[in-house]
Amino acid sequence: MGRFQVITLTDAAAARVREIVAAREGAKGIRVGIRKGGCAGMEYTVDLVTEPDPKDDHVEHEGAHVYVAPEASLFLLGTQMDFEVTKLRTGFTFNNPNQSSACGCGESVELKPADLKALAEARAHGAA
Repeated sequence: MGRFQVITLTDAAAARVREIVAAREGAKGIRVGIRKGGCAGMEYTVDLVTEPDPKDDHVEHEGAHVYVAPEASLFLLGTQMDFEVTKLRTGFTFNNPNQSSACGCGESVELKPADLKALAEARAHGAA
């Protein structure tokens, strides 16, 4: 399994991250976070990373680098990040076990934090 990862990426998500990074000079990866907003209370944020923050959790899959904001780690623990193209939308999707509900548009979600103890144990286990 290697080192601890807050989130996992599908091959499709990794391919899209690599495309984004290749198209932007100086880009190192993307940063996933959460912010209050939307009809269900929380929205995922995806931003370009040029200077990685050492406090972020770093995930790498097939050459794609994703950084997770520390304040988002509790809400994203165990999440699988995917990329999908449908008639209605094209973008990253988050299959999140901490999600208790989502609005119909799929743009905002209600998230409950993962157990802090579980996060600490997972980090300690992954670092070994």
